Amino acid sequence: MPAWLGLGLAGVKREVFTSAEEPTTESHGHLYHAVIGPFPTLRGARFMRDHGRGNPHCYTVADAERLARSSTSKEPK
Repeated sequence: MPAWLGLGLAGVKREVFTSAEEPTTESHGHLYHAVIGPFPTLRGARFMRDHGRGNPHCYTVADAERLARSSTSKEPK
């Protein structure tokens, strides 16, 4: 099931959620002002949530997935 990043008003609330169907105003509009996604992995969605705001290197889902992959591969074991 794809992951999505829900943004509250002015992007203050940033919450990762999963949904089998594409979020719409009718289905998720009461929770979020905007939605980014779908993300193929939760890791990418969490990276966008935590590091995406104002990050010139993280504009797209693909950017977030790539950066999340590279950041976890550099973590010490």
